[in-house]
Amino acid sequence: MEPQSDPILALFERTGAYLRGHFRLTSGLHSPEYLQCAKVLQYPEHAQSLGASMAGRLRERLGAAQAALVAAPALGGLIIGHEVARALGVRFIFTERDAATGKMTLRRGFAVSPGEVAVVVEDVVTTGGSSREVVQLLQAAGAEVLVAGSIVDRSGGSADAGVPRLALATLKVVAYQPEECPLCAQGLPVVKPGSRPGA
Repeated sequence: MEPQSDPILALFERTGAYLRGHFRLTSGLHSPEYLQCAKVLQYPEHAQSLGASMAGRLRERLGAAQAALVAAPALGGLIIGHEVARALGVRFIFTERDAATGKMTLRRGFAVSPGEVAVVVEDVVTTGGSSREVVQLLQAAGAEVLVAGSIVDRSGGSADAGVPRLALATLKVVAYQPEECPLCAQGLPVVKPGSRPGA
């Protein structure tokens, strides 16, 4: 999809957040394109607008159900998760990756109650792995996770969060296993722009 044909992607283009080159994604895959949400979300008006748009889409998906909380993986989901929670009028919590185990965890006194209805939000998904980890963590604590949302779905709709998903923009970005990456074969240096250490 060309950025000009989608208002969300056009916003990424205008803010310099739609990057082209040779990138190592959080998933470990390599890609010639990267969407750096932090460059969009550094502008509060864009964060607020995107949060309100996603909240509207989530309300449609939830139907009669009422979310009690929004949860997001740190670091990428923090700003958009908070803005979605603000627009929905519910509390916001976030998960962090434990340095010793590499697993998502709730810290800082965050907790969920059995039966609480939750939605999971993050900035960009490629495989859905981070969202899925948050969903599983909340479900293990007894929460009922109904939907996961993101600003951008890079997977073309194939990302798996373990619950129904929605995105404000969906595109299919080429991604390669490192050993099959033609950019590596050309000797182009790989950049790791993600929010996760080493990613």
